[in-house]
Amino acid sequence: MPNYCHECGTAIQGNSPATVSVTKSKVKVKRSRKPSRYNLEYKKQYAILKKKHPRSKFAALAKKAHTATRKAMKK
Repeated sequence: MPNYCHECGTAIQGNSPATVSVTKSKVKVKRSRKPSRYNLEYKKQYAILKKKHPRSKFAALAKKAHTATRKAMKK
């Protein structure tokens, strides 16, 4: 039965615990993009519809919000 490294979980050959070198690399933080004008308007339209129709399904509200957003941005 193989032994496992307590740090990374890889199998270690033999009965004696071996030293495993683990290199830690810096993980690049993924930056999120700022919301577009469309996203902000959609958020507003969805919130209005959700307040009027709280029990409606997401798909129905999203479709109506998308239509309302395009109409509002046309002006």
